[in-house]
Amino acid sequence: MRSSSAAIHTKGKIPHKTGLLALGISALGVVYGDIGTSPLYALKETFFGTHPLARNIENVLGVLSLVFWTLLLIVGVKYVLLVLRADFHGEGGIFALLGIIRNKQPRNGKPTRLLWILTTAVMIGAAALYGDAVITPAISVLSAYEGLEVVTSAFKPAVVWLTVITLLLLFLFQSGGTARVGGIFGPIMVVWFITIGGVGLVWIIAHPIVLLAVNPLHAWHFFAAQGIRVVFVLGAVVLVITGAEALFADVGHFGRRAIHVSWYSFVFPCLLLNYFGQGARLLDSAPIPSNHLFYALFPQNDVIIYSVVVLAMMATVIASQALISGAYSMTRQGIALGFFPRLQIISTSAEIEGQLYIPAVNWLLLAGCMLLVIGFKTSSALAAAYGLAVTGTMAITSFIFYFVAQSWGWKRYWIGPVCLGFLFIDLAYFLANTLKFFDGGYVPIMIALFLFSLMLTWQWGRAQLADAFSSFLKIPLRRYLELKQQIMDSPHLRTMFGMRSLSQVERAVVFLTSRPVLSPDDPCPIGLRIYIRRNGAIPKHVILLNVAHVHQPVVPEEKRCDVIPLGANIVAINVRYGYMQSPNVPSLLRTLKNKKLIKINENRWTIQVGEEEILIDPSLRFFRRLMLRFFIFIMRFTNSADRYFGLREFAGRNKTVIPVLIGHKFASVTVLDSEPADQYPGGAGPQK
Repeated sequence: MRSSSAAIHTKGKIPHKTGLLALGISALGVVYGDIGTSPLYALKETFFGTHPLARNIENVLGVLSLVFWTLLLIVGVKYVLLVLRADFHGEGGIFALLGIIRNKQPRNGKPTRLLWILTTAVMIGAAALYGDAVITPAISVLSAYEGLEVVTSAFKPAVVWLTVITLLLLFLFQSGGTARVGGIFGPIMVVWFITIGGVGLVWIIAHPIVLLAVNPLHAWHFFAAQGIRVVFVLGAVVLVITGAEALFADVGHFGRRAIHVSWYSFVFPCLLLNYFGQGARLLDSAPIPSNHLFYALFPQNDVIIYSVVVLAMMATVIASQALISGAYSMTRQGIALGFFPRLQIISTSAEIEGQLYIPAVNWLLLAGCMLLVIGFKTSSALAAAYGLAVTGTMAITSFIFYFVAQSWGWKRYWIGPVCLGFLFIDLAYFLANTLKFFDGGYVPIMIALFLFSLMLTWQWGRAQLADAFSSFLKIPLRRYLELKQQIMDSPHLRTMFGMRSLSQVERAVVFLTSRPVLSPDDPCPIGLRIYIRRNGAIPKHVILLNVAHVHQPVVPEEKRCDVIPLGANIVAINVRYGYMQSPNVPSLLRTLKNKKLIKINENRWTIQVGEEEILIDPSLRFFRRLMLRFFIFIMRFTNSADRYFGLREFAGRNKTVIPVLIGHKFASVTVLDSEPADQYPGGAGPQK
C-alpha cells in the first residue's frame, strides 16, 4: 500500500533556538512583506485608477477612514487577535480551520451535512487563495519597478523584463528555506517600514488634518456622498489588506506570538503613517509626477528616487514571499487532509515544523507569475485582477471560524455577532470586486476553478479507493496466522487453501502497510492477501511495516520502532520518523536485523510496495468517468512510494499491483483466484 503522507526530506543544518525578537524580524520579511508593500499601489488605484476620485478633503478623509478601520478590524482584530489562534498542530491557513473541526468529530461517525458544507467551503476558499497567490508577486514587483518611470520614461520598456528576471531569481532562492529567506529579508523590511513610516510622518506634520480620518463618521459620510460609486472605491481600498489571508497561512513559519507583537508594535503604526502621509500629499497643491502617489512623498531628486526604487524593489521581492510561503503551508495541509496528491516536501527547519519548501508548487507559481507579468504589463492592469478571489476566501474564513470558535466552547451570543460583522465587511469587499471580473478578475477565478476541480476529484477518487479497500479488509490477520502455522506444522510445508495447495517459500517479504498492525485481530493487509492469492505461496518470514511521520523534528532511534511478534514468523513493525527525517526502509531493516529483532536473510528478501491500478467499469456514468480519468492522470504526478521509502536504488523492490474496479455506486478490489469461503465471516466470498 502507498503511504498517504507526503514525502518529507531534510535540508540544511539544525539551527539554534530562535528568540522572539529574531522571529519577529524574520516575520517582517515573510509574513508582512505583502501587506507592507501595499502602499505602493493601494491609494494610487483609488485616486488615479480606472475610477479616480477627486482630490478634495472629503474624499481623502473618507478613504483614509476606510483604510484605517479596514486595517484595524480585518487585519488587527480578525486575523491577528482571533483567527491566528486557530492553528492546527502549529500550522495556520484555511485548511487548519477544517482540520480543527474534523478533529472534533467522532472517530467512527459519518460526516454530517454541516461538515460536508464546511469542507466544500474550505476547498473553494483555498483554491481562491491560490488564484491570488499568483497575482501578488507579479503586482508587487511590477509596482516597484514602475517607480523608475518617475525619473524618466525611458525605463518603461524595461519594467516588464526587469520584473521577470527578479521573479525568476526570487523563486530560485526558495529552496534555501523560509528561515534563510526571513533571516536575510527581515532586516531589509525593518528599513522599509521605517522609511515609509518616516516619510509619511513628514507629510502628516505638514497637513495634520488627515488625522481626523480615525473618526469612522468620515467613512460614513463618504459612503453617503458617493452612493453607488462607492463600490469602485472598495474595489481599490481592498488592496491595503493584500496578504491578510497569507498572514494566517504563515503562522506555522514563525508562531503566533512573533506575528502578534510585530504587527501591533511596528507594522501597523508604520503603515498608518504612510497611508495618512499619502492622504496629506493628496491635499498638497503640488502635482504628482506620473500619478505615482507613493514616490511623490519623496523629494524629486534622481538619487533619492533611485534609492527608494531599489529599496521598494527589494521590499516587493520580499513581499512576494508571504503568499509563496503560505502556499507551501496550505499545500502540505491539503495533502494531509486528502485534498491534494502526495508531493515532495523538503523540511528546512528542525525548530519550526512549518518551515518547508515544495518544488512543484514553487515552479507552478513562477510560471503563473511570469505569464501574468508578460500578459498584463502594468500594476494598474493587475490591480483590476486582484481582490475578487481573496475577498471570497476572507468571507469563507469568517464563516468557518464561527464553528471553530464554537468547538472551543466560546459563547454563541458574542462570537456569533463578531463573526457576522466580519462576514458583512468581507462580503462588501467581495461584491465590490465582482465588478473587476471582465477587467482581469477572471484570471484568479479560472485558477481557483481548476484547483477546486482538482481537489474535488482527488478527494472523490481517494474515497473510491478507500471504499474498495474497506470491503477487502474484512478478514482479520489471525486467519492467516493460523494458515501459516498449519504450513509450519506440516512435514511437507504445504496445506490446502481452498481448491489449491499452498506452500511456504524460503524468503522474507516485507509488506508496506498504510495503517499500523497492532494485534492479530487487525485486518490483514491487502499486499499480503494479494501475494498469497497470486503466488499460491506464503513467505517463511513476513514483516508488516508501517511508517508514519510525527509532529517533532527528530525521533530518537531508541523510540523509533515498535516490533510486535504476532506468531508463525509474522512480525509487525510500526515506525515513527520526525518531519526532519527521511525514511530509508532497507537501512532500517538491516539495523533491526543486527539488533536481532527480526530474522531475515539479506540475500533472500524483497520489499513489496503497493500501487493501485484503476479499472473503469462500463456502468460508470459519463461525468464520473471523466472525473476518474482526471484522477488517474493526477496519480501519475504523485510522489512515488518507492522514492518516499528510500527504495529507488534497492534491487529487492517489487510492486504489488492492486486492481481496483470502479463503477456506478461500487468500488472493489478485483483479484483472480478465490479463497475458501470459510475464510470469510459468515461464509461470504471474496470481493471480485
